[in-house]
Amino acid sequence: MSHRPFPGRRSVLRGSLAASAALSLPTALGAAPAFARSGRPKAGWGVQAGDVTCDSGLVWVRSDRPARMIVETSATESFRNPCRWHGPLLGPGTDFTGTTPLRGLPSGEQIHYRVLLADPDDPRRTGEPVTGSFRTASAKRRDGVRFVWSGDLAGQGWGINPDLGGYRIYEAMGALDPDFFLCSGDNIYADGPLTETVALPGGRTWRNITTQEKAKVAETLAEFRGNFRYNLLDENLRAFNARVPSIIQWDDHEVTNNWYPGEILGDTRYTEKNVDVLASRARRAFSEYFPISTLRRPGGRVHRVQHHGPLLDVFVLDMRTYRNANSTDDQPTDPQGILGREQLEWLKRELSRSRAVWKVIASDMPIGLVVPDTGDGKPNIEAVAQGDPGRPLGRELQIAELLRFIKHRRITGTVWLTADVHYTSAQHYLPSKAAFTDFEPFWEFVSGPLNAGAFPANTLDGTFGPDRVFIKAPTTANVSPADGYQFFGEVDIDGGSGELTVRLREQDGTVLFTQVLQPGRVGQ
Repeated sequence: MSHRPFPGRRSVLRGSLAASAALSLPTALGAAPAFARSGRPKAGWGVQAGDVTCDSGLVWVRSDRPARMIVETSATESFRNPCRWHGPLLGPGTDFTGTTPLRGLPSGEQIHYRVLLADPDDPRRTGEPVTGSFRTASAKRRDGVRFVWSGDLAGQGWGINPDLGGYRIYEAMGALDPDFFLCSGDNIYADGPLTETVALPGGRTWRNITTQEKAKVAETLAEFRGNFRYNLLDENLRAFNARVPSIIQWDDHEVTNNWYPGEILGDTRYTEKNVDVLASRARRAFSEYFPISTLRRPGGRVHRVQHHGPLLDVFVLDMRTYRNANSTDDQPTDPQGILGREQLEWLKRELSRSRAVWKVIASDMPIGLVVPDTGDGKPNIEAVAQGDPGRPLGRELQIAELLRFIKHRRITGTVWLTADVHYTSAQHYLPSKAAFTDFEPFWEFVSGPLNAGAFPANTLDGTFGPDRVFIKAPTTANVSPADGYQFFGEVDIDGGSGELTVRLREQDGTVLFTQVLQPGRVGQ
């Protein structure tokens, strides 16, 4: 393998991560946690880096009070001759969060950074620096790429369990020293309140760390913000964020289950019934709590393409913002579909422009798995497939258009990665088994959850000919993380051969399934 060996980044960061983790977190999630005895700003929620390219990245932090964000970067953790980046003023308008863009970075290098929070009235008064590190994408193909992906965190009533050591899956993902983490959505469960205890089979008890904002469904901006802060109470996640940059997308539970634009909720837990109002508040909190490049721009959006050197482009989709209403999904025409026309045209255009060996399509929902939405008692469809194995109907029409485009434009190396369904599987889509045949074969890999209920396998829709090559899923619904069935995936691209290897892993890192794909093939 020509990929860099697992480097000393873990050992290099050990001291700085320990210092970062030693910052005690508040017991309540108010606007100004009371852990700053010295009167200087503190960053007890850790740091994050995101949307890293060959020469740029974003660094995130949250302060406990108004502060000026300052980032220093260095080639070594000694921070001799650091570069200084002046960031934004952090205040209540962003829940004391802020992101600083770093540009002109060297490619393929380890970037050590530390965040200083300065008193706005006295810049000489700064809090204790919080450190992190990330590796920029390499402009040299021979260096290879390794990343991990998953989704679905703190769902179905299963939050941070101190008896199990919290979100331990992040420790296993970090041990692989990935170049980045792709989160496929459901970063929070805004519609999933937590209780202090949950009864488990066999007389066991699950314990949750709880907070005020997690006691009910999120409706206000403050409640959505509190849901994002909740996950940062976990030491494993904070340590992972400090060493692995992210590419973040969203799905339904950042707002509420199976939502679509224009929906009016019948859920009696909500006093605010207008989903568009809830989605606006959730989107604002989402943009405050993750370093996402496109959300910082006017009219910011979630969908984007992240260029990761000559081997990889990641096409991050948004299957929420532009979708039509959930329905039986069997209409013969569907111009809006699940992506919206503008996003579909954007995706086709960017795929045709890509010169990367591999083009990962980060889809927050699966393509050929039937995902129902029976929340209002109707047999509606939440994702793309509706169970009719015949010609494309409803949202399948957009996917057929995209697959046809990939085939006729001779676009090579497309691989679909997703989460959402709370188990892990691998599907190979084959025209020889499909009702719609005007496409080249491709793979779809499913992983997750990170820490949520696990569920039985969804049925397959034969329209695009999926062949389920591997699956691991429970036979009963909402199996707790205490009983396993928590998953993540790994993608390793060899810089010499260009081969892409997918490994589906359990929460402790155990490999369940491996698939090696060859470069240069249309579709894949």
